[in-house]
Amino acid sequence: QVRLVESGGGLVQAGGSLRLSCAASGITFRPTAMGWYRQAPGKQRGLVAAMTNGANIRYGESVQGRFTISRDNAKNVYLQMNSLKPEDTAVYYCNAKMVDREFWGQGTQVTVSS
Repeated sequence: QVRLVESGGGLVQAGGSLRLSCAASGITFRPTAMGWYRQAPGKQRGLVAAMTNGANIRYGESVQGRFTISRDNAKNVYLQMNSLKPEDTAVYYCNAKMVDREFWGQGTQVTVSS
């Protein structure tokens, strides 16, 4: 059974930092891409950052220059979040894309206080 387990969320003051981690298990083949999405109350889920196997990286416009995505092997992905703002408050979801399907984690809450 495929599982993506996120960790590292929490409450932080504006200007602070958090590091999210996602560990994938039960996946036989290496995902073609892994990344992070977020969803704030009343808003659609949107891209935060994603990295392909070829190390191509995309960032959401609002996090460019503040967040950094990394992968240390085929199935773990991280998100370093610096200079956090209250508008970064959301549930952050790990995503793994395969050739013919994709998987989501349960999400981890990030709350940034002003």
